[in-house]
Amino acid sequence: MCNCANAEMAKLPPISTFAHFHISTLLRIAYLRKNNLMVHVEVTRVSDDFGFEGTDDHGHRVTMDSSPESGGHNSGFRPMQMLLVALGSCSGIDIVSILKKQKQSVDGFRISIDGERATGKEATLWTQIQIVFELKGNIDPEKAQRACALSIDKYCSVAATLKASGCRIQWECRINP
Repeated sequence: MCNCANAEMAKLPPISTFAHFHISTLLRIAYLRKNNLMVHVEVTRVSDDFGFEGTDDHGHRVTMDSSPESGGHNSGFRPMQMLLVALGSCSGIDIVSILKKQKQSVDGFRISIDGERATGKEATLWTQIQIVFELKGNIDPEKAQRACALSIDKYCSVAATLKASGCRIQWECRINP
């Protein structure tokens, strides 16, 4: 009988140490998730090629794929497009929240985003993004401008993440009563 398994088992910490580590890790993860400091998502391949589905711990789903030119079937967002969607959603949530606190009436909100990626290198990061925030309602233009600036410059974690990678983000705010 081979003693290889016994040799491998000897390298493991004692059960009590392992159990303590495992329990403390699980408690730490539970604490971080509860306080929104850790997020869990799962991404599962759903086609024979490049189609994936992302699911969060609330059951929300998003479909992603690659372009037909790169072997995909165009059945969902490209992963890099998802970053732009995340930027728009994150900043949009900030802006609506700020304007609601200022008793502004936001009756409609559309966010148009164009992005430019680096060329000639791998990975092709976003280098420049242009956002147009189009708000509808009885909104003070100065408050809307300030809300957009606060979002992009201070509160939006997605914008901060993109900026940290060297991306330049420009924006403008339009109000239509």
